[in-house]
Amino acid sequence: MIAAGNSHSIALKEDGSVWGWGYNYFGQLGIGNTIYKSSLVKVPGLSNVKMIASGYYHSLALKEDGSVWTWGLNEDGQLGDGSSINKSNAVQLTGLSNVSIIAAGFYHSLALKNDGSIWAWGRNWAGQLGDSCGVDRNSPVQLSELSNVSMISVGHSHNLSLKEDGSVWAWGLNRDGQLGNGSKTNTCSPIQVPGLSNISKIAAGYYHSLVIKDDGSVWVWGENYNGQLGGGNFSNKISPMKVSGLSNVSMIVAGYFHNYALKDDSTVWAWGKNNYFQLRYNSSRNKNIPVHSYISNVSMIVAGDNHNFSLKNDCSVWAWGRNYYGQLGNGSTHSSSHVQLSGLSSVSIIAIGTSHTLALKDDGTVWAWGYNYDGQLGDGSTTNKNSPVQVSGLSNVFMI
Repeated sequence: MIAAGNSHSIALKEDGSVWGWGYNYFGQLGIGNTIYKSSLVKVPGLSNVKMIASGYYHSLALKEDGSVWTWGLNEDGQLGDGSSINKSNAVQLTGLSNVSIIAAGFYHSLALKNDGSIWAWGRNWAGQLGDSCGVDRNSPVQLSELSNVSMISVGHSHNLSLKEDGSVWAWGLNRDGQLGNGSKTNTCSPIQVPGLSNISKIAAGYYHSLVIKDDGSVWVWGENYNGQLGGGNFSNKISPMKVSGLSNVSMIVAGYFHNYALKDDSTVWAWGKNNYFQLRYNSSRNKNIPVHSYISNVSMIVAGDNHNFSLKNDCSVWAWGRNYYGQLGNGSTHSSSHVQLSGLSSVSIIAIGTSHTLALKDDGTVWAWGYNYDGQLGDGSTTNKNSPVQVSGLSNVFMI
């Protein structure tokens, strides 16, 4: 597993060890100092880790024993260790055990426990912790209104949770209606999104939300300035709306201001912001209805801010969108509508940062390209790369 923050990355190896590289001003690499690293360094004191997550400038690790460890920026309490002091070494969160899933927002964190309860900590200006409004928490607090949760998704400052009964609950920032409760008022505790049932998947975008129902239909709400709701206009929606023309959808991916839907026939449909051709369409105009992205045989889609990738069934990687730092990996810095990454095959998983990208190959090696000012590519340099380079010293990786 690899998690990419703003300008840093952390990797989980099969032996349960965690490694980091890149920007380290706040100690988010967890190596005991704040020195940037352009090559991989092992996070000391961590073993038997099974999941990792990265916020904007902080990192989290979940161990096999259900304990949570955090490090990095902590000015809003996003580390959950009872303080607001940055940490350059991993610290265990006391009072939090039996955790099954961790997730990181920009400046807050969530944990889902085995019993289906959700715990939150960090910045809370919009109620994104779900226990109050305006009071940051530097220790985990339980969202008492929620139980039997099976999935969580984190946006910029709002959150979604899916319960075992197929209902969706939301809380936090609601300026653009991203909570879907018929208002634009921030909600300081979880509320059920009305009109939704039999939901199978959820995805939180920057300021909008998406879900898939069991029947393969897609429903959306929230900010729509770039057409990211797909309803044929640019008006925000404060209640869920069905995306017309989409059926048999098996996967949804929310970028910052655009979305993708993968259908059962392996075709990809996209809508929203398109100023850098991030929709993989023959125009740079924003699209407020789903358009066929002319990509087939796709097994995975990864959406960033302005650049995107697809992993095809033959394990080849294709890229499109903004390419100012070489983040498409096609050997140039020119934006493109669709290019295959030559020399990169047998890829199993892709992870995307703000302006850099990581790929995991079947042999357990990790490859990186794009912006590298802080060493986030892990190749021992701080030079941007417009073609994939192997991350040195990292092998036997099983997920990014």
